[in-house]
Amino acid sequence: MWSFLFVRMLQSLATVAVAVVLIFVAIRLLPGNPALARFGQHSVPARVTAEMAHQGWDRPILAQLIDLPGELLRGDLGVSFFHGDQVAERLTETIPATLELSIAAILLAVPLGICAGVASALWRGSWPDYAAMTFALLGVSVPVFFLGICLMTIFTSMPTSGRVAPTMISQFHTDFFLCEAIFTGRFALALDAVRHLLLPAVALATIPAAVISRITRSSMLEVLSSDYLRTAKAKGATLWRIVWRHALPNASVPIVNIAGFQVGMLLSGAVLTETVFNWPGMGRYLVTAVREQDYAVVQGGALVIAAMFVTANLLLDIAYLWLDPRIRTQS
Repeated sequence: MWSFLFVRMLQSLATVAVAVVLIFVAIRLLPGNPALARFGQHSVPARVTAEMAHQGWDRPILAQLIDLPGELLRGDLGVSFFHGDQVAERLTETIPATLELSIAAILLAVPLGICAGVASALWRGSWPDYAAMTFALLGVSVPVFFLGICLMTIFTSMPTSGRVAPTMISQFHTDFFLCEAIFTGRFALALDAVRHLLLPAVALATIPAAVISRITRSSMLEVLSSDYLRTAKAKGATLWRIVWRHALPNASVPIVNIAGFQVGMLLSGAVLTETVFNWPGMGRYLVTAVREQDYAVVQGGALVIAAMFVTANLLLDIAYLWLDPRIRTQS
């Protein structure tokens, strides 16, 4: 088992290293000049040249790439061209908002998707099956930004921007608003944070819930047709015991696989959701940076997303060891 984990960790580190190199090179090969974008097309050439030299972007790509590992180990992701602040500090401020939104979305998507998939498999060919698959089809077909606009139009009494009411922001000491409010027992603040979180979380949860429901249905149908479940039925086991004690645990590996993958995908989906709902997270920060051609911010954000995605997949591999004893035996 330990050798299995060691190999997976090495693979994860290699994946992150490759992602770092690709992102670094791709950002520098993009057309345009970030200093020119900052000062305008009619800026003084000497000023543009001085800014590029100050940022170190006038050096050869290979020389910049050699310095990158040391900068990353120091936590240095560069300086924003437009705002002059440290990219790492701004990402540290915005990541908690994205994490709270992503966690809320996955907490909605996983139970909803599993329940819809189980119901669809148990009553195959009946109205629950058709209803669940229609939900899944709509979930993967409707764009997140369009769904967000629809939710804001329908639920007009719900907050549609920000994380809490502006008058409450000063009462928080960390950037994890909801977690802080719950752990400190300030439930009025927690309720306000939940009200602001609900609509963007629902919009973000639709695609992963739809994908999980389809995978759950497929996996459950395969397991329900197995011999040991027919034996359990013949012995008089209740439907509840058959599903939750025997069928679902044995169908859980592909479900956990797709659920873990969706956790990583939520980070990309959060970009659109945060923009629509004016959510002050990392996604909106990166959208603004792309619009401003602030390449240092785009590079830092892409590196953080790649590292988070790889970490999620590493945790998924560890979950496999617990769910499937055959993996522990083989490793």
